Amino acid sequence: MKIFNSLSMRKEEFVPIEAGKVRMYACGPTVYNLIHVGNARPIIVFDVLRRYLEYLGYAVTFVQNFTDVDDRIIKRANEEGSSAKAVSEKYIGEYFTDCRGLGVRAATIHPRATENIGQIVEMVGDLIEKGCAYEAEGDVYYRALRFQDYGKLSHQPLDELQAGARVNVADIKESPMDFALWKAAKPGEPAWDSPWGKGRPGWHIECSVMSSRYLGKTIDIHCGGQDLIFPHHENEIAQSEAANGCKFVNYWMHNGFISVDSRKMSKSLNNFFTVREAAEAYGYDAIRMFILMSHYRSPLNYSSEILIQAKNALERLSTARANLDFFAQNGADGAMTAAERAFAGSLSKYRTRFCEVMDDDLNTADAVSVVFELVREINAAVSPAADPTKALAAACAAVFDELSDVLGLPLKKADEGIDAEIEARVQARQAARKAKNFAEADRIRDELRARGIILEDTPRGVKIVRER
Repeated sequence: MKIFNSLSMRKEEFVPIEAGKVRMYACGPTVYNLIHVGNARPIIVFDVLRRYLEYLGYAVTFVQNFTDVDDRIIKRANEEGSSAKAVSEKYIGEYFTDCRGLGVRAATIHPRATENIGQIVEMVGDLIEKGCAYEAEGDVYYRALRFQDYGKLSHQPLDELQAGARVNVADIKESPMDFALWKAAKPGEPAWDSPWGKGRPGWHIECSVMSSRYLGKTIDIHCGGQDLIFPHHENEIAQSEAANGCKFVNYWMHNGFISVDSRKMSKSLNNFFTVREAAEAYGYDAIRMFILMSHYRSPLNYSSEILIQAKNALERLSTARANLDFFAQNGADGAMTAAERAFAGSLSKYRTRFCEVMDDDLNTADAVSVVFELVREINAAVSPAADPTKALAAACAAVFDELSDVLGLPLKKADEGIDAEIEARVQARQAARKAKNFAEADRIRDELRARGIILEDTPRGVKIVRER
């Protein structure tokens, strides 16, 4: 597998630190609000990366943190007359609700900044002892220019970084490039004891601590959105490599932005759509499909038209999957014919092509195309006209499920949403047809169609499909 490494700016063959194992870290959300669709992109993309690595046989330890103490959390708590802890707990719960809807699996470990204060204080103290950081009026700052390779991830000269750095120039800082490792307590804010007085951690230090604590000093893959390259990931490198004396990350992966009207979707620009809002309009499944239909490094434009296209594309796949279920239950009995065996064997070429495109820097866009090509061929072979065996339908379903599961595509099965009452109405229609009461049969069919239940008559019985 080749990965585009943001550090080297080229595709590199993926070779893990330890054979058969992958240590992977993703920057998680600051939990003060619902996540928006732009936030969902790295969550979905790197969920697929994890799934694919596991499909290849790796044992993956995946860590994704929660920033649960932050200026925005404190501001929200003050607005709500609540506490920072209550706000973060609320939105961690909302995050998991959206992730379940999006089909995103929980990380191996979801550590929180507030659970790692002791380790953060220890690393900050170590950086001070090494001369890489200094205390000033209860704050602790990292000497950014002391790290010789500062800027190696963002690939910008130091003067450009200094001009564009999002830092507050303060008299107590030695350089405007220096960034906070520890912030002195302010009245009414959460605070913890430290050798420099009560305070709380800066944003960047928490990821350095949590990645090293749960994955080791050098990790295989660190991933996140493109907007995190500078300053967050650049600062993580400086802190971690200075503290630990070794390379921090072997492969850096960053997804592109999602834009609205050619502007990056973000809370700061107030041009965002929450995942919850988009899911209410189009469904969680459509959001996942929308994300996967583009390469993760490509820019992506959010629009209702594209979400509808994604929803319709997923519907076509689900219809094909439900068709396989129908013939697996109602197809011809017995072993596959010689022609069917040959066809089932030929499907391995789709598995090969799927892996080829996924091995090429996690190209989910082409992987989705491979799945659609597979479906077109299956639809022709497993149809009423072909009168397939149950065995062929099951064999096709196995390949279809294998590839779609890697992408986490939520495919509707034949019996979803078909309860006893609907089944009874279908049987009533069948009885009406048998009695040649075609008007009543048509009435029941139209009644069910109005409820989103489509009946398709085949030589092997009635297929029942619920519209998405």
